[in-house]
Amino acid sequence: MSARVLVCFAHPAPRHSRVHVSLAEAARGVAGVTVHDLYDAYPELDIDIEAEQRRLLAHEVLVIQCPMYWYSVPPLVKQWFDLVLEHGWAYGRQGTALAGKRAALAISAGGRQQAYGPEGNNRYTFEEFLRPVEATMRLCRMTWCAPFIVAGTHAMTAGDIAEAAGRYAAWLADLAQAGGA
Repeated sequence: MSARVLVCFAHPAPRHSRVHVSLAEAARGVAGVTVHDLYDAYPELDIDIEAEQRRLLAHEVLVIQCPMYWYSVPPLVKQWFDLVLEHGWAYGRQGTALAGKRAALAISAGGRQQAYGPEGNNRYTFEEFLRPVEATMRLCRMTWCAPFIVAGTHAMTAGDIAEAAGRYAAWLADLAQAGGA
């Protein structure tokens, strides 16, 4: 049995993205995956909360795909969390709508992998920077899955991007499998 995967794609400037546009295109080719472009859906940042909640209920896996912005997610993703993941619906005593679903991040950074760690320029790992998102998903009683990370995007060649897109498609296909995490 396969799970339905919702990829919430959130890039504030996709026309400047070589990597995320390729990743989103690869995701569209994976059976059971729905790609939902948040910035395209909400250019005025006026999120339709009920529609987003219905979309979440229709899928077993949530993937937030975005670039890392100032060691976090882009502003629309944060707003999406704040509005869509309502108390009493997504968390709190009565908030069990997302319980048992899986969640993950697919994130990119211009800096190379070596920059993310105790000896690197950024001093912390990607996982450490992403802990607030993990905590949010866990608060919603979702199972947190290891993130898909593409580092060093500024130096990637077309071949590197194609290889990353292929790995992303395989990662999403694994998430779509009932036991994949």
